[in-house]
Amino acid sequence: MTQPSAANLPWSVSEIDYRAIQSERVRGDRDLFYLLVSASFIESGSDTYAGNLATYYAAVPEAAGWLSDHWEAEELQHGLALRRYVEHVWPEFDWERGYERFFEEYCQTCSIDQFEPTGALEMAARCVVETGTAAYYRALEQASDEPVLRTLTRRIANDEVRHYKHFYRFFNRFAESERLGRTRVLGALTRRLLEIKNEDAAIALRNVLRMERGQEDIPEHEVKALNSRVSAVIRRHLPVEMTVKMLLRPLNLHVTLERAVRKPLVAVVSRVMLH
Repeated sequence: MTQPSAANLPWSVSEIDYRAIQSERVRGDRDLFYLLVSASFIESGSDTYAGNLATYYAAVPEAAGWLSDHWEAEELQHGLALRRYVEHVWPEFDWERGYERFFEEYCQTCSIDQFEPTGALEMAARCVVETGTAAYYRALEQASDEPVLRTLTRRIANDEVRHYKHFYRFFNRFAESERLGRTRVLGALTRRLLEIKNEDAAIALRNVLRMERGQEDIPEHEVKALNSRVSAVIRRHLPVEMTVKMLLRPLNLHVTLERAVRKPLVAVVSRVMLH
């Protein structure tokens, strides 16, 4: 796990007053515990994925540089900030050991082979991922009344929206030269949307359960049941309209057509992302 550089970050972990956490508001909420630990694990491992993405765009220095110097550092800061919150509220949980076990499994899933075949299509796919993370942290902000957690998740959500804007800008730049039709862009968006509930969360939850129970074998049906249960927290608070608006943007639809497809897409997003 790489430590984030303080350079060029829009905010710092040092600005979060962890001493002000009202632990009694969150400590008994096990679903929130699982959601926060899982998010902290995944964000803390983002340097591996970011490195692969920077390699993929090595021929485009502006994109590769932003990914390495800004996006990666900010994602790592998210992981560190969430880790410190978890360690403050649930100090009995061995975060370091849990993360080590998580990363042993997680790193095997990170591969350039999983990327889209063109630069524009991969940027479109990244727009889907950033949409999902922005919506996730917006939902987490609404899921708790603990002030420090609300501040932290709001900051992370704002970062994810800003990341989305960068990926969208690069998408437009690449799409112009690649002359992509909407059908291919829609295909990339759909593929990533269907994968958005991928194995990352399952890997994280599996390793949290391993730490809690002190045993290696965790039945897969228990991991799935826990994932479904904690997803209900996000489901109750997910900003679906915002999510759909962000997902549609790379298609550059005429306003009339966008209005026509928005309602059915809301239904699709609700089903795919929330169940």
